[in-house]
Amino acid sequence: MYINIKINIMKKFFLTALASLAVITCMGQHAYMAGKGVAVFYPANYDASAHSPSPIFERELYPIGEVPSDWRIRPVYSQSDKEQVVTLHVGEDVDLYGGGEVWGSLRRNGKTIEFWNMDNPYYSVDNGTHLYQSHPWVMGLRPDGSAFGIIADNTWRGKMTSDSDVVFTSVGPAFRVVVIEKESPQALMQALVDLTGNMELPPMWALGYQQCRFSYYPDTRVKEIADTLRYHKIPSDVIWMDIHYMDKFKIFTFDPKGFSNPKALNDYLHSKNFKSVYMIDPGVKVEKGYWLDDEGTAKDYWVRKADGEHYIGKVWPGPCHFPDFTRPEVRTWWSTLYIPFMAQGIDGVWNDMNEPAIGDGPEVSMPKDNIHRGGEGMAQGPHLRFHNVYGFNMVRASRDGLLLANPNKRPFVLSRSNFLGGHRYAATWTGDNYSSWEQFEASVPMSLTLGLSGQPFNGPDIGGFVSSTNANLLAHWTALGVYFPFVRNHTTENSVAQEPWAFDKQTLDICRTAINRRYRLMPYIYTLFEEASVNGMPVMRPAFMLDAKNPDFRTEEKAFMLGGDLYIIPRWAPEVAVPEGNWNILKLEDEDDGVQPYLAQRPGSIIPMANLYQNTTELRTDSLTLLVNPDAEGKATGVLYEDARDGFEYRDGQYVRYELKAETTCKQITVSISKMEGKQDAQPRMLRIGYVTDNKVTYSPWTSGESVSMKVVKDKTNTLDLKKLTFVTIDKK
Repeated sequence: MYINIKINIMKKFFLTALASLAVITCMGQHAYMAGKGVAVFYPANYDASAHSPSPIFERELYPIGEVPSDWRIRPVYSQSDKEQVVTLHVGEDVDLYGGGEVWGSLRRNGKTIEFWNMDNPYYSVDNGTHLYQSHPWVMGLRPDGSAFGIIADNTWRGKMTSDSDVVFTSVGPAFRVVVIEKESPQALMQALVDLTGNMELPPMWALGYQQCRFSYYPDTRVKEIADTLRYHKIPSDVIWMDIHYMDKFKIFTFDPKGFSNPKALNDYLHSKNFKSVYMIDPGVKVEKGYWLDDEGTAKDYWVRKADGEHYIGKVWPGPCHFPDFTRPEVRTWWSTLYIPFMAQGIDGVWNDMNEPAIGDGPEVSMPKDNIHRGGEGMAQGPHLRFHNVYGFNMVRASRDGLLLANPNKRPFVLSRSNFLGGHRYAATWTGDNYSSWEQFEASVPMSLTLGLSGQPFNGPDIGGFVSSTNANLLAHWTALGVYFPFVRNHTTENSVAQEPWAFDKQTLDICRTAINRRYRLMPYIYTLFEEASVNGMPVMRPAFMLDAKNPDFRTEEKAFMLGGDLYIIPRWAPEVAVPEGNWNILKLEDEDDGVQPYLAQRPGSIIPMANLYQNTTELRTDSLTLLVNPDAEGKATGVLYEDARDGFEYRDGQYVRYELKAETTCKQITVSISKMEGKQDAQPRMLRIGYVTDNKVTYSPWTSGESVSMKVVKDKTNTLDLKKLTFVTIDKK
């Protein structure tokens, strides 16, 4: 009885507080705790109608108590030159990260970034300080390894400066700030996903190698690419269709000459175990008789100008209307468009140009006074408020559309534009990068930063999109790129071909070796994605997650972690931070070509590895190699997650999670695999040990059953020694 009364009191308090936020001016600054280590701060002049509902948080933040008097980071609100300013003192000895998709170093101290999504080819405008997405979030690491995060709950145009004071500015109304305090960066990532929601587990095929170009045309060229990938035995899962598949660039149409029978094309790809992903932009060509434009106009679904007329801007098809995705009825309409589209056998959708990018608009976008009409508790407002979430709301509707079309399949949507919290709806890539060594190397901190900003499924265009790559750059980019979460080779029209076979046999062999490694590690990688879908941990992680107290790892942005057990060291990066302990280099069965990065395995870990195969449809895990690097006591552990690889049965327990365990006694190591949880039956397997020691791998014979053993000799040189590794000098012209 007492508990129920207390709950009702708290609900009443929350509803009263929420209702009063719009008129809180006379009450002074308002703050409360919304969870363990999560404080929410409101300015005195907060206007809920200018910010609610928040796109960032999966659910509203409920007050559960008062902010403690010793709370370390508190915002100070002020105004300057018609801008709202929030200043938070974090200290001189803090390393800062995050801020989403931005150009520059991993460590963000002393940097200013802007929150204004922009079509920014090769990151050339404003030195790349604002690109295609906005993540108003910063995370900090203190010398003791504790971590904090700050979220500015604001979609209006703004900036963030990260230094001893973190300063957010905005041209919109005053906004609330959320401060999170946790004992480690890992706990901080869990807290972030608790607030912003989980990334849904993607289908396994979306984790494979993917081939793209602007554009493969006509459909016979698409088939040729598929056949050539299979001919060269390059493991691959997806071929992408850029805008030339459309009829005069009109979305949800097919070119009657080049793509006259999309169903037959997709059936052909499926027969080769490929999936297809097709681009859909937001711009709808203004054309009487074009069914989509006629329907949207008749229903008044377009964004309006300040004078109330429908806004028209120029994109690929010419003059275009733009759906007002703030309106729930427009999102519903948009989602239904995918039902006949996906019925052509299409597997995934690519939302591009959704900043929105408009060729004849101010700053390559819409006028800031355009009107979005909102709905479901969201007030009408100017584009200045909704610009940064235009892509967010688009992919939200697109994901719903894929679920309508194929309710029993996990949707895959890739988006160029997004906002903090948008990981719930779409994966992302880092936009139109340049084919250069500088942007290749910069792709590491950029993808790491996206992961630290709550977007674990991301990656760059391998080889670079703008301009032409060369054999050496493509080889190194592919060799490293296969360890990114999203792996796609993509380039623009009028550039040289950059498929793995486009240059010479040496480049082809290097690319194939790298992609083979990706696929052999797929059981491990899929397990990492499942972990990311549960606790928000990035798949690709910065080195400081090895040891948050070690200052050497704070600025490392060339080497990185793939999950918690593999440290990826590029061959062109000899001066990287090196973890202590019995780390060992995985020398797999392929020959060392001098380009593949070093894979260092954590002591005390077990990594499951599959046999070689050509696509995830063919992946079999009834034969597994268990790569074991024992700790000083001869022990090791690991995890393997398995499910149907698509569909949603796993939500009802139709999966199996295995514990991998190694013990060493009397110069013999025994590795076992046992079911921990899940309703799915454990399957019989053939197992072998890959014993990792002295920077080499020794294999046991294959054994059927739940355990396998082999004789071992403990080697005192069982440690990672960079003096034993060979690095290369790269001509970066």
